[in-house]
Amino acid sequence: MERIGAVFSTHPQRPPNPSLIEACTTACYECCSLCASCSDACLGEAHVADLVCCIRTCLDCSDVCLATARIVARLTRPSPMLVEAQLMACAEACRVCAEECEDRAARHEYCRVCAEACRSCEQACRALLHGASLM
Repeated sequence: MERIGAVFSTHPQRPPNPSLIEACTTACYECCSLCASCSDACLGEAHVADLVCCIRTCLDCSDVCLATARIVARLTRPSPMLVEAQLMACAEACRVCAEECEDRAARHEYCRVCAEACRSCEQACRALLHGASLM
């Protein structure tokens, strides 16, 4: 993910604080991958029916994180309202997924790891929302 920072620092539309955008984008991509892996691990469990909510929440979060990473990484003429709405949606998806995975973390280590990634991503989205103009 270090190449993202190289692109942001040399982009012709360089934002005032590219480090917040880089941190958010990186956290979103990581969370997307870990949520997908967590849902897959849940599907491998013997009592998969007990994990349906976790699977659904992880898949939703993964999709939202991927969309957010892609939208936030587009620096040329972003729609401030769209970016703000997407960041708020991602922070909420991550919060919900983290809570779901934290409930299972004692029994499933992969849920603990996923919850940590979700909390980090939620924080990165909120930091970008409150810390810098995207224009």
